[in-house]
Amino acid sequence: MQGFLGEKIGGGVSADVHAWTPGQVVKLFKAGASRRLSWHEAQKTDAIFAAGAPAPEVFGAVTLERRFGIVMSRFDGPTLLQLLQTGAMTPGQAGAILADLCLAVHKTPAPPDVPSLRVWMDAMVRGSSGVLPQHIATGVLALIERLSPGDELCHGDLHPDNVIMTAEGPRLVDWTGTIRGPAALDLGFSHIILTEIAPERVDDPKRPRALYAALLAEYARLAGTSPAALTAAIESYLPIVRVLFVLGRAFPALREQFIQRVEAALRSDD
Repeated sequence: MQGFLGEKIGGGVSADVHAWTPGQVVKLFKAGASRRLSWHEAQKTDAIFAAGAPAPEVFGAVTLERRFGIVMSRFDGPTLLQLLQTGAMTPGQAGAILADLCLAVHKTPAPPDVPSLRVWMDAMVRGSSGVLPQHIATGVLALIERLSPGDELCHGDLHPDNVIMTAEGPRLVDWTGTIRGPAALDLGFSHIILTEIAPERVDDPKRPRALYAALLAEYARLAGTSPAALTAAIESYLPIVRVLFVLGRAFPALREQFIQRVEAALRSDD
């Protein structure tokens, strides 16, 4: 695919984002990043954009210096996290935007080739031999069967740094973890990121927690349910979210803590 690797305009743990051609970027995955997950993101992001979700359009894939890359539409604007950090937006305002985006994702018809939670967990367990103790893998698969999860489209990594505030409205990036499941599962990712992980990494730990509280309250209002009922539903999926973090090797310093909390939750369900 024709293009030119321009300035780096963003990045994260597994990839860097560079300018490509006018109106496009290339997301270049770092050495060691899972090629299977990279292809998953490329294919599913394209299908999700076509289904009408607030996702980037995918134009193709490239390999540059042995690194796999996805060429996508460029979203210009600050991230929601940047607006929070500068004080241009309050946690309450940001939480309302996240809630609206989250509900928009859940109302988007899930493309048929987006894997279900059960299929995704099976694949992650098989592809990550030795990462997760066998009794945890068995227990969490049984938990999924008991919960009989829903079939909604889930982003799988909803937080302020994945939201770009464009002139046309907020847009979501980083669809690597997209799966079909219940809204409570998607909100479970946000719960752990905003109430457990982010508070340990920012100057003001109250800010991400206030953001999550606003997200939860506004999502409950939009969905026509109570915050208490939504919280209870989210709690039941937190062991599954923690296992997915472990299998995806996200936050490796928290691996043992995640496993211990999953063990405790599975014992309480027995």
